[in-house]
Formats: sequence, structure tokens, C-alpha cells
Amino acid sequence: MRRQRQSVQQSLASIVLGFELVVVFLAALVAFGLKALSAPVALIGGAVLCLVIVATLGLLRHRWGIIVGWVVQGVIVATGIFVPIMFIIGALFAGMWVYSMVAGGRIDRQKAAAAAQLGDETHGR
Repeated sequence: MRRQRQSVQQSLASIVLGFELVVVFLAALVAFGLKALSAPVALIGGAVLCLVIVATLGLLRHRWGIIVGWVVQGVIVATGIFVPIMFIIGALFAGMWVYSMVAGGRIDRQKAAAAAQLGDETHGR
């Protein structure tokens, strides 16, 4: 069985989510250390969010996986309620997510158009 190549959009999204995974893990430790939340809430909540990010990484090949990624971005920004710096960090990552969706989608469309044009040229002879 031939494996489908990952799109540029999916590749960029997985990079953003991978870095967010590290940041969310560290943010959970910060919330615990600053006693912004009780230990179980900070650590279990952070672990659950990390697991959601890992699951989203695996779901990116589906269109609805990208939608889950958008929801994850909103949740990460919302964690600023507990650790205020996360508003800024979450917004930066959300900006990177938007860029990966826009630029990655544009590059994928350009690659598809070039492949279609190349296919027309080779089959037209």
C-alpha cells in the first residue's frame, strides 16, 4: 500500500503543534509551581491538553483534524486565564497556526496546479 505524501499545510501544522506540545507541558508546570491552580488540576489538565495535541498530530491527515487544531489553538490561548503570559504565547502560536494554514494551503494549491499542468503537457503529446 502506497502512503500518501503529507501536504505542506499538514507539515507546517505538525511543526506548530509539536512546539506547542513542549510549551503546554512547561506551562502546566508553571501553573503548578506558581500555585495558579491546584496540583491535580494543573498537572492532569496539562497532561490532558498534551494528549489532545498528540492526538491532533495524528489526525492532521483528515480535514476535521485541522479543525481540531483550530480548537486546540483557542484552548491554548484560553489558558491565559490561569497563567496570563499564555495569552501572549498562545496568540503567537495561533498566529503561526494561521500562517501555516494560509501559506501551506497556498503552496499545496500551487503544487497541485503545477502537477496538473505537467500532467496535461505529458499526456497531450
